[in-house]
Amino acid sequence: MSLAELSSDSLLAAFFLYTFSFIFFVVAITGKRFNTADPQRHAKRWGNIGFGMAVLGLIGQLTFFFTRWVAAGHIPTSNMFEFMTFLGMMIMIAFIIVYLIYKVPVLGAFSMPVGVIIIAYASVFPQDITPLIPALQSYWLKIHVTTAATGEAFFAVGFAAGMMHLMRTVKFGSREVKDRRKQRGVEFTILFVFFIVAFVISAFGFKGIGYEAHFTQEKIVTGTDSVPFVQTETVDYFMPPIVKPYNSQVVTMDSFLGISQPLFEAPSWMNGVNAGRKLNTVLWSLLTGLLLYWLLRLVLRQPIGAAIQPAMEGLDPEDLDEISYRAIAIGYPIFSLGALIFAMIWAQEAWGRFWGWDPKEVWALITWLFYTAYLHLRLSRGWQGERSSWLSVIGFIIVMFTLVGVNLIIAGLHSYAGV
Repeated sequence: MSLAELSSDSLLAAFFLYTFSFIFFVVAITGKRFNTADPQRHAKRWGNIGFGMAVLGLIGQLTFFFTRWVAAGHIPTSNMFEFMTFLGMMIMIAFIIVYLIYKVPVLGAFSMPVGVIIIAYASVFPQDITPLIPALQSYWLKIHVTTAATGEAFFAVGFAAGMMHLMRTVKFGSREVKDRRKQRGVEFTILFVFFIVAFVISAFGFKGIGYEAHFTQEKIVTGTDSVPFVQTETVDYFMPPIVKPYNSQVVTMDSFLGISQPLFEAPSWMNGVNAGRKLNTVLWSLLTGLLLYWLLRLVLRQPIGAAIQPAMEGLDPEDLDEISYRAIAIGYPIFSLGALIFAMIWAQEAWGRFWGWDPKEVWALITWLFYTAYLHLRLSRGWQGERSSWLSVIGFIIVMFTLVGVNLIIAGLHSYAGV
C-alpha cells in the first residue's frame, strides 16, 4: 500500500469514527431519559465511549495528515481539500481540549457534526496530490495557514456551545414578538448548516450518477501588449446547470428531470474564475438545503430547534455560555497571529505589499473585527448569556462565508484555493 492510499484510507476511517462518536454522544444525552434508574451514569458511560471514538478518529486523521505530508513533500494545506480537512482536524483537537476541561457530553453532540460536515465538504474537492504552485512555495504556508485554521477551530467550538446555549434558553413555546424573533434566528442558523450539508449531498449525488455538462465561453481579455482580444474557454459542470456561464454556448448537456437546457444565464458582472459554475453550485445548495429542511420540518411537525431543546434539559446555561466564551478567547489570539499578522508578512514577501484589499484579506479582517467586538462587548459592556451566544453564532457564519463564499464565489489572489 502506498502512502497516498494509506492517507486516503486513514481519512475515511477517521470520518466514520467521528460519525460514530457523534451517534454515541447523542445516545448519551437522549438515552438517559429512558434510563430513569441512573441517568447520570448512562450519560457518563456513553459520553466516554463517544469521546474515545473521537480520539481514535483524531489518531486516524493525524495519520492521514502526516502520511500525505510525506507523500506530497509539503504540508497538506495548499488547496481546498487539504485546508478543509486540516480545519476539521483542528476542530476535533479544539473539541477534545475543551471537552477534557468541562466533560459535557452534549458538547460532543453539537461539536462533532461541525467537524464531520467540514471533512465531508472537503471531500467534494479534487484529492490528487499536486506540486505547490509558486505562490505557496514558502515556509509561511506552514505558519500562516495552520495558525489561522487553529483559531477558526476554536471559533467552531464556541459556535457549537453558543448554539447549545440558545437551544437551552430560547422560549420556543412563546408567542411574544421578542421570543418569535429569537426562534427565527435559531431556525435560520440551522438552515445555514443545512445549506452546507446540501452542498455535500448535491456534489456527491451528481458525481455518483456521473452527471456532466460542458460549455464554451467567450471572454474579452487584455494581452501583454494591452490589446484586448476574444478568448474561448471550456467550462465543465458536474451539476445540472440551472444557470450557465455568461456569453456561453452549450456543447453537451445531460438531461435532468426533463430539463435539457439551462434556465438562466449568469449576469455579465460575474466574471470571476468559473463564476457561472460556482453560482450554479450555490443555487443547488440553497434549493437542496431548503428541501431537506422542509422535509425534516414536515416529519417533526415543529421547528427543529424546538425538537432539539428537550435534549438540553438539565444543562446549566451559564456553563454553556462560559464554554463558548473560553473557546473564542483561546481562538482569538491564535487567529490574530495567523490570519492577520503572519498573513501580512507573507503578503509582503510574496506580493511586495502588506495589504491589498483582496477579498480574502478583507473578509479575514471583518472576521477579526467581529470577534474583537465580541470580546469588547462581553468584557467591557457585560454582554453575556443570549447576546454573547448570538454573537458567537454570527461570528462563525462569517468564518464559513470567508472559507466557502470567498474561495468559491469571489475572484481574487486567493482563488487558487478553490481549484
